[in-house]
This record gives sequence, C-alpha cells and structure tokens, in this order.
Amino acid sequence: MNDEILTLKEVADYLKLAEKTAYRLAAEGKLPGFKVGGSWRFKREDVLKWIEEQKNKAK
Repeated sequence: MNDEILTLKEVADYLKLAEKTAYRLAAEGKLPGFKVGGSWRFKREDVLKWIEEQKNKAK
C-alpha cells in the first residue's frame, strides 16, 4: 500500500502545473486533496486515480 502524501508544490510539479492552478483545482474540489493546518496535501494514490479518470473523460 502506497500512502505517500504530497504537498501542493509536489503535485503541481508532478502534473506540470503552476502551483496557483493546482491550488485552484483543489479548492474547487476538482483535484482530490485535503487540508492539514491550512495547507493542502494529496495522497499520491488519489492523484493517480484522478489522472486515470481525466484520461477516461477525454475518450
């Protein structure tokens, strides 16, 4: 089981997005994440599932 937790910067880098864009997507509930003490965090597994969902939507 991979429970790796990523920061907003790490997710933005991974998705090749600006941090502001990743923040907006998370705040709008479009990118799966959660807040810890006011800072966004993301489970790598959830982000990978989200990527697959986005790919399937495009088809």
